Amino acid sequence: MSAVFNFTFVPWFRSVAPYIHKFRNQTFVIGLTGEAIAAGKLHNIAQDLALIQAMGVKIVLVHGFRPQVNEQLAAKGHAAKYSHGIRITDSVALDCAQEAAGQLRYEIEAAFSQGLPNTPMAGATVRVISGNFLTARPVGIVDGVDFQHSGLVRKVDVAGIRQTLDMGALVLLSPFGFSPTGEAFNLSMEEVATSVAIELRADKLIFLTEVQGIRMSPTEPESDDNPIDTELPLAAAQALLAQLPPAQQPTDTGFYLQHCVKACKAGVERSHILPFAVDGSLLLEVYVHDGIGTMVIDEKLEELREATIDDVGGILQLIEPFEKDGTLVKRDRTEIERDIATYTIIEHDGVIFGCAALYPYPEAKTAEMAAVTVSPQSQGTGDGEKLLKRIEQRARLLGLDSIFVLTTRTMHWFIKRGFQPVDPDWLPDARKRKYNWDRKSQVLVKKL
Repeated sequence: MSAVFNFTFVPWFRSVAPYIHKFRNQTFVIGLTGEAIAAGKLHNIAQDLALIQAMGVKIVLVHGFRPQVNEQLAAKGHAAKYSHGIRITDSVALDCAQEAAGQLRYEIEAAFSQGLPNTPMAGATVRVISGNFLTARPVGIVDGVDFQHSGLVRKVDVAGIRQTLDMGALVLLSPFGFSPTGEAFNLSMEEVATSVAIELRADKLIFLTEVQGIRMSPTEPESDDNPIDTELPLAAAQALLAQLPPAQQPTDTGFYLQHCVKACKAGVERSHILPFAVDGSLLLEVYVHDGIGTMVIDEKLEELREATIDDVGGILQLIEPFEKDGTLVKRDRTEIERDIATYTIIEHDGVIFGCAALYPYPEAKTAEMAAVTVSPQSQGTGDGEKLLKRIEQRARLLGLDSIFVLTTRTMHWFIKRGFQPVDPDWLPDARKRKYNWDRKSQVLVKKL
């Protein structure tokens, strides 16, 4: 085995392993658009879902069938009708939906029966169980439009779904529900997936869609490095929705976003919008920190807090690369353990992605902000600003008038945030005695 392979595989696997551990026994609800199946992506998506399930994740798969129903309607010379972004399901459309659902269920079950060819999991077929897990009610008449056989989710058989998941099966749901009198209703995949995720208290709701994700500023030119927002705080997502017109088409910005926001507000920790066009997008989103689509997240899940002795190892791992390249001054474990109370950290999914320390000089009414570090994986997401605000808050609580930093490479970042360069002689006497004149660090001060 080549050394190059070892060099790339080992750090990659170490970075993925915490996510495999974290998601074991969690529940994911996956909304798969009919467009993805029509585009020939079902085989690879089924393989990826089989892998995710093999790593201990419980999966509910909700399939859509918008293009398949439209194809059936066209074959019968019947036009597809929509209003308010919802299909108007007359008796012909209901027949077409039932035919399409039956065909797609057959195709999906067949895809999961193939195992993973040419791998140790080649014979590991995934048991797929469907059932009447949904009770529906009619949409009714809205703004004078009679939606006929179109429905909304009235009730989810949570106990039945959980029992099936606990048996090790994958639950497959078609966008159909039945009333207590046995009447069939055509539902939307997005509404079914969202309702099921909320009722199950799922850990993730994931939509595999026609769109790349969400861009907060669609009027700005796209960047090749980051054409979408990979992480969207719930408050920002709600603000964006409020500015958008009602979504009518799946390609409209608010079409999937509205369901992600609804799920997040109701307690689903994370909701994702992924492009099915990218092979392996599910694996990239779930097991790589940056992901590939847009994740709507309640900011309360991203923890900004003061460090404890248990965080020493994580802080050392975070700052080590920056010490090696000379960005930070070398600090040993003993020093960090001694000063741990001065550190503030920011973590995602239990992994430390940023830190900063505050060393007060009360006699001079100032404090040093030191060891300011943000992981390369998290740079550009605002973690640096969050750390700075918390350090400023801590300094104000101590009754200090200013904070200062010593830096050799990141002067412009601090100047943009209100710091002003000063001569090293400005430093408090106690700090001036420790100043390394050979390093020639810039001294920057911010008044509070």
